[in-house]
Amino acid sequence: MGKCSGAPSTSDDGHKSSKGIKVHSSGASAHSHHAPAHSLNGVGRVLGRPMEDVKASYSFGRELGRGQFGVTYLVTHKETKQQFACKSIATRRLVHKEDLEDIRREVQIMHHLTGYRNIVELKGAYEDKQSVNLIMELCAGGELFDRIIAKGHYSERAAADLCRQMVTVVRDCHSMGVMHRDLKPENFLMLNTDESSPLKATDFGLSVFFKTGDVFKDLVGSAYYVAPEVLRRKYGAECDVWSAGVVLYILLSGVPPFWGETERGIFDAVLRGHIDFASDPWPSLSTSAKDLVKKMLKSDPKERLTAAQVLEHPWIREDGEASDKPIDVGVMSRMKQFRAMNKLKKVALKVIAENLSEEEIMGLKEMFKSMDTDNSGTVTLEELKVGIPQLGTKLTEAEVEQLLEAADVDGNGTIDYIEFITATMHLNRIEKEDHLFTAFEYFDGDKSGYITVEELEEALTKHNLGDAKTIKEIIAEVDTDNDGRINYEEFTTMMRKGNPDFAPNRRRKQT
Repeated sequence: MGKCSGAPSTSDDGHKSSKGIKVHSSGASAHSHHAPAHSLNGVGRVLGRPMEDVKASYSFGRELGRGQFGVTYLVTHKETKQQFACKSIATRRLVHKEDLEDIRREVQIMHHLTGYRNIVELKGAYEDKQSVNLIMELCAGGELFDRIIAKGHYSERAAADLCRQMVTVVRDCHSMGVMHRDLKPENFLMLNTDESSPLKATDFGLSVFFKTGDVFKDLVGSAYYVAPEVLRRKYGAECDVWSAGVVLYILLSGVPPFWGETERGIFDAVLRGHIDFASDPWPSLSTSAKDLVKKMLKSDPKERLTAAQVLEHPWIREDGEASDKPIDVGVMSRMKQFRAMNKLKKVALKVIAENLSEEEIMGLKEMFKSMDTDNSGTVTLEELKVGIPQLGTKLTEAEVEQLLEAADVDGNGTIDYIEFITATMHLNRIEKEDHLFTAFEYFDGDKSGYITVEELEEALTKHNLGDAKTIKEIIAEVDTDNDGRINYEEFTTMMRKGNPDFAPNRRRKQT
């Protein structure tokens, strides 16, 4: 789906509805906070204004995150020494006209929403020959779930407070004629580490301008959070309230309301619309909390509450009905597990790629070599597009798109050999039994039939997956029977879980 793995896909009506809406230009006002960057020769093809060198004004630090189309860095303004986040989008990857329009629209929308407390602020937009750089306020407080887990104490009142801030974002966006279309926990960050830190919505890459009555048809979002009408390809702004309702369900129970072993399975569950209020902790939660979740997750968008109505609900109002009694601790551990699953799965896939036998990767290796005409050890996305069909490989266009998106892990516009193998073997359904066993054995160093904390720590450290504390946490989360180690069944369950992101490429029209 759109960012169901990615960035904005354009609505059939999306371009129409963005015309004629007055937005702040992404021009000079973008730099009103800081001294202008050094000018370069020429006009940028994305933002359509003189190119500037962002590095003249900002020094770049460590990587903060990585999306489908760009990498976010910690940057420091050279004069003021203030720190910001910079989303750097490689322009060579913007091949289609729609790609350029999507980036322009993201910049326009972020300017348009400047000044709202719960929306991350765009401080400047720069373009040079290589990239478009969006300078944004730095959210140093971490992701929504990380904050909940770090705090330890968690109650309905805490969930209500977070949900109120999320729905305030939806209301503010809708009142400004903007539909977010990709609301999910990862897109909400804490501004700072203070107890009272505001929650900030980020990533407007899938957002579009809309007018009342506009109907959108493109499939965008992320699988767990996508509304049924989006799957039916006929929707409006109500889809944002649904996504916020899914996040609220997770905030209260630790798991998503619609679950499946595969993406298709998740979609089927969303379309069926059955919500489980029988399992723990629901019997011990207030009737008022359940009432709000039900009203936000009405399958018929006409029956769903609007964002403004949600904010009037007695459970969510400040000093409303939400109790401060601690929620069952099981919710926290389920939330941790849900969050960790995908991180570990990615490493395991990389491990499989690096450990496939010569015979298994011979074909893929030959394919890579035939495309890498200058023997540089990398292929460009363009070479890959041309090369794959010539090899007679039976990949659909969507799968090629998926491959391009999946393969360029570091976002530099080229694919190296390991990136290529990791991505192609994933398309070749490498999660076959024998490959899973290979990966399991790779981690299980002493062949005891269990992966111990030490074994997994050693393997993950080698892949730079973070500090020892993070690694121990992740291990604890996959170990569902809590015996302190991971057996083969636990490992394969994790590997086969439906991927929560879908749609090969957010920046393509879906037909």
